[in-house]
Amino acid sequence: MSDQPHTWRFFRAGDFEQPLLRSAADLAALRQLDQKLWATLACPTDRLNISHKFLQLMDENADGRIRAPEVLNAIDWSLARLNDPDCLFTQRPLTLADLKNGEENHSLILAARRLLGLLGRSEEDSLSADDTADPAVIFPADVANGDGLVPAPLSPCEAQQALIGHIIACLGEQTDRSGEPAVSAEQVSEFFAQVNAVKDWHQSASADVRLPFGDATADTIELLARLKDKINDYFTRVDLVAYDARSATIMAASEDELARLGAGSLASLDCLQDLPLANLEQTGGIHFSQGINPAWQADMQAFYQQVVVPEYGEIERLERSQWQAILDKAASYFDWQAGQPAVAILEYLPLEDVLAIDDSQQAALNALIALDLEVEEAAQGWVDLDRLLNMQQHLVPLLKNFVSFEDFYGRKEKAIFQAGRLFIDGKSCDLVVDVADIEAHSAVATQSNSFLIYCHCVRRGQPVDGREACNIVALISAGMDHELMPGRNGLFYDREGNDWDATVVKVIENAISVREAFWSPYRRIATLISDQIQKFAAGQDDKLIASAAERVENGTAAAPFDIAKFAGIFAAIGLAVGALGTALAAAFSGLLALHWWQWPLVIAGLIVVVSGPSMLLAWFKLRRRSLGPILDANGWAVNAQARISINFGTSLTQTASLPKGAGSLRDPYARKSSLRWVLPLIAAILTAAAWYFLAGPGTGLWQKADTVTPKQAVKTPATAKPAAKTVPKTETAAEQ
Repeated sequence: MSDQPHTWRFFRAGDFEQPLLRSAADLAALRQLDQKLWATLACPTDRLNISHKFLQLMDENADGRIRAPEVLNAIDWSLARLNDPDCLFTQRPLTLADLKNGEENHSLILAARRLLGLLGRSEEDSLSADDTADPAVIFPADVANGDGLVPAPLSPCEAQQALIGHIIACLGEQTDRSGEPAVSAEQVSEFFAQVNAVKDWHQSASADVRLPFGDATADTIELLARLKDKINDYFTRVDLVAYDARSATIMAASEDELARLGAGSLASLDCLQDLPLANLEQTGGIHFSQGINPAWQADMQAFYQQVVVPEYGEIERLERSQWQAILDKAASYFDWQAGQPAVAILEYLPLEDVLAIDDSQQAALNALIALDLEVEEAAQGWVDLDRLLNMQQHLVPLLKNFVSFEDFYGRKEKAIFQAGRLFIDGKSCDLVVDVADIEAHSAVATQSNSFLIYCHCVRRGQPVDGREACNIVALISAGMDHELMPGRNGLFYDREGNDWDATVVKVIENAISVREAFWSPYRRIATLISDQIQKFAAGQDDKLIASAAERVENGTAAAPFDIAKFAGIFAAIGLAVGALGTALAAAFSGLLALHWWQWPLVIAGLIVVVSGPSMLLAWFKLRRRSLGPILDANGWAVNAQARISINFGTSLTQTASLPKGAGSLRDPYARKSSLRWVLPLIAAILTAAAWYFLAGPGTGLWQKADTVTPKQAVKTPATAKPAAKTVPKTETAAEQ
């Protein structure tokens, strides 16, 4: 590369400068670009709409996150293996001619030639990431692939295949490059360590300890384990009866208990298991042919045939001393069993199968692992080919969502963090992000100053990527918010076009638009008035019903009508109406005193007073609306403000509109508009105001008959005689 400094080009979006990536030279110089200019510094490997396999290849330390150094390493690695690195910007399939010759790429080119042959293509044909999507194509399970893992098909021996299956069942599986379950050298070592521990424990006991009852030991021990506590309980009860005869009745089942059992069904004997093993009044031990609890009769007969008869012959009763001798004979076995090693292998394999495992099989499995590692260098070419084909297809799209947010702000391609599109409340939302934990996400996303709705999405019986449910958050940046509330349902389409039922579960309320903020105060006032009227009406209704119920309950008649009381009420109402009328008259007088051109100013002033604060607050909040907290809450490390401006936000949410040229029929059941009488009233007021200003005082219309104009006024001389004083006529009493 040239020693000359690279000339960068930037574009401004989201209130920050973002680098343009247009050529391989831009990619090569990215390591020297100050990372403070990057849009983000890290992102998770899940919940992104890009190849998950590619993200795993980018994640060098497999910690579930992709950081800036890993991105730079992937760029350098890709540029070093391509003749023309500019082909990364086309995402086209690669040919052999695109691969750079050299020692480090020798195995890569050989792997590409072999894959073309396996696919039946010529060397002039191309390869894409889809050709290596199935690992079994380039890494057959029965061929060594250099990863040091051994799947069952790699061994030609059926016994070894079975042993590999046992190891996987006991210790878990590793995934071979072929995609098959496999075992590692560490697992083989751990498995045989457990086998040897079991063998040492088994050999620590003599034959008499391991088989106290001969070949019937396993069945006998199982019987003793079930009967031991029950037989001991019986002999203890017998001793108590011998101590005090009154306890014979108390220790047996009470009459109430027997009555309860008799009232139910005895088809199942489980309800009798808690009763004593045998009749407590019999003496000389446990009688095998009579007085046995039916729930334990089968086990006692098996115990008699398998244990008692071989030891004591066909006796009728089992005495305490005989029972104790049997327990003593089994005690060493139980002690030996208590020292059994707690290993996973015994939870899966019977003891006999563990003891039958040959120690030489460990060496055979280690030999297979060594054989697999011999081809590690050659197999690396296949790994590099798969990685390069994925880098060719997905590296630049990742950079346009990592180094910059070009895809998001350019609106030509959806960003990799955009999960799909949500339709709800007559809107479609494009900024939809898949989230894991709604509460944890909302705690951070609330700093975005955005109107966000969280939805739980379900796709019952039709899982996508193994999921039938997911959670999303969507930005609302257009329309009204009064219908968006928890419980509202919508439909979510993911990036593959799958539809999900979406239900709103949480809303973070913020300004949606300045236009919405204009109407917000009026809606709140109307809602407040409506709520108060409904509360008043509901209170009066409840009071009326309570009063009526009280009269009905007490049998009293309604109180007589008190004219004096209601006269006072009507007088108060009259005073209130009068005061309101006076206020309205004063307001209209003030308005009528204005000139006609001052009316629009008054109306505009009223609108500014009511809607101005809400609009101003919304404008400030919308200027601070940011994408960063929404992504940070999902595990990103956003390195810039990433503002969502008013104009850009409008493009992320679309509201319903009729298609161009579409017609619409009138609804015959539509609610009658109040404008039918409001508009004529306003027209009448405006007409009266215009008549007042255009034909007001000083015109002939407003002159009274006795009005004297200045021109008509004549001064009365001082010498003039005063007019004769008119003496009022005296009325008669009758006239009065």
